[in-house]
Amino acid sequence: MTALKKLTLTEPELVLALQSKDPAVLKTLYSMYSSALYGVISRIITHTELAEDVLQETFVKIWQSATHYDNTKGRLFTWMMNIARNLSIDKLRSKDFKNSLKNQDIENNVSFVDEQNKVTFNPDVMGVKQLVENLKPDLQSVLNLVYYKGYTHVEAAEKLDLPLGTVKTRIRLAIIELRRSFN
Repeated sequence: MTALKKLTLTEPELVLALQSKDPAVLKTLYSMYSSALYGVISRIITHTELAEDVLQETFVKIWQSATHYDNTKGRLFTWMMNIARNLSIDKLRSKDFKNSLKNQDIENNVSFVDEQNKVTFNPDVMGVKQLVENLKPDLQSVLNLVYYKGYTHVEAAEKLDLPLGTVKTRIRLAIIELRRSFN
């Protein structure tokens, strides 16, 4: 269809191309209506990633349901907006969405707990620093690099000029010693 090469189409041309399942119409439809439909969706679903998923589902549903569009009942945009709105509401009412609200991402879990309980990590207050200072110097140096300065095991091995296995063994031995201090 040569009309699809234009950036915008009249509504009857758009409907005709959509109902005849012309694949090029989807790109035109998206460029013409995606921002408006996303605006409707994002007012209902505030989570950006989910709103984008619903926008994609909206265009799939528009494509699949194009033969059901009836221009006597309203404009094409109104029909598409209703599809977007209904899919957004369906998403909010779905069990998966409700369950996702109850679950937190693992990355955010620690900071969420810390914020809720106003917890900060301060090894001096906990007495851990004194326990580490009581360890043998070779165990102490490894723990200082890995746990206090944030080095990776590989970086600590390079810094101390030790094999990686030795660093890991010393960390394990230090943790065993610290556990004994707590018992």
